[in-house]
Amino acid sequence: MNNDSHHLQKVLHHDIPLTREMGLKVLSWQGRQLRLQLPLAPNTNHKSTMFGGSLYCAAVLAGWGWLHLRLREEGIEDGHIVIQEGQISYPLPVTVDAIATCEAPEDAVWEKFLSTYRRYGRARLTLPTHIFNQGSDDAAVRFSGQFVLHR
Repeated sequence: MNNDSHHLQKVLHHDIPLTREMGLKVLSWQGRQLRLQLPLAPNTNHKSTMFGGSLYCAAVLAGWGWLHLRLREEGIEDGHIVIQEGQISYPLPVTVDAIATCEAPEDAVWEKFLSTYRRYGRARLTLPTHIFNQGSDDAAVRFSGQFVLHR
């Protein structure tokens, strides 16, 4: 785990205690991609698959965490990130540990987000998150979240 990954895991476990109970781990932050791991055991439902609420939480946290780390790289530490809206679909059950990923938006979208924040002290960014059964390349969960950064 690199320093950024370690930093994010500390922030999540301190500021959002639920993440400790869920067993959430930050796997990696590289190439502007964030990868989180969510173990099945503490997040199982009555069907022995992963609970939809845990998956939703992991999807939001992947987007929130991506934005937190990216802003930190930009030297922006005066803002507060909140989720404003999210849409999720669950095309496949999660039957093993889950891997949540969030990738960078297009450069032009990111630059517009930054310039809006710097000018107005508030900006919105939509980030997609995918969750996979560990070892699979097929998305079990697709999430799109609109995050707001404000001073």
